[in-house]
Amino acid sequence: MDERIPLLIDTDPGVDDALALLMAFADTRHRLLGLTITAGNVGLAHTVANALKLCEVAGVDVPVFPGCPVPLVHPAEDAAYVHGQDGFGDTGYAPAARAAETEHGALAILRLAREHEGRLLLVTLGPLTNLALALRLDPDLPARIGRLVVMGGAVTGQGNTSIPAEFNIAFDPEAADVVFRAFPRAEVVDWEAVLRHGLRHADFEAWAAAGDGRATFYEGISRFTRTWSQERRGERWHSADALAMAAALRPDGIVQAEDRHLAVELEGRLSRGATLVDWQQRTGKPANARIVLAYDQASFEAQVRAALGA
Repeated sequence: MDERIPLLIDTDPGVDDALALLMAFADTRHRLLGLTITAGNVGLAHTVANALKLCEVAGVDVPVFPGCPVPLVHPAEDAAYVHGQDGFGDTGYAPAARAAETEHGALAILRLAREHEGRLLLVTLGPLTNLALALRLDPDLPARIGRLVVMGGAVTGQGNTSIPAEFNIAFDPEAADVVFRAFPRAEVVDWEAVLRHGLRHADFEAWAAAGDGRATFYEGISRFTRTWSQERRGERWHSADALAMAAALRPDGIVQAEDRHLAVELEGRLSRGATLVDWQQRTGKPANARIVLAYDQASFEAQVRAALGA
């Protein structure tokens, strides 16, 4: 019997998704079952192509399942201004030789949750559209998921899109609302935690130089994003999905977390997509989110280095 933890990643690659995926590829305690892909950082055609290419570069043969090309209800703007028009820094890489699967990402989530009932670790690195669709198809899905780790939110209203909203939630707030209402517990790594766990540019450059082919590829596709970040945030850059993946793969590195009720604002004129946390526990509603506030920085950086072969 395979004792490794079965892992499924829902993602919209994306430069920070790519680093998180390399971390998952390098972790021997988990068995990666596949990647379900959504639109988000860029359109679905690019995110699927990027997932396939990253698997090829890393020598990883896992199925890639295309999912939702648009949010559930309202159109949303992508983040190509950060990731490049193709999501991978517009490096012009040669497309992967392998094609994506024909099974829809939402259906793959449902199938794999049944096949690995009670044990599946589901990590979401992008908008929650695929997972929300899966929940609408099967409301009993949460009972079959062992752990759900979500990269998303801004738990005190310091977002990276509008003032209070974080990108993944703001891209499809209706989907996020469906997910947080359905799951009795989600582990949440939000944008504000990401800002407390930056990576020094100089350190990353040293790791990339010491790494293998994965590092060479990643250094190239991330250069556009790192330059964008350096001009705006100084000596550290931030990989949101990498921090979430660290918490998912090695939860013993979580230093501080709080259990609270979390809801998503859908109608606010200035706050659509905000994640509202009942910090003072005034509502009496049960905690549905374990919010990661601090992660061991040395463990995080060690996982990044290992992902790059450094």
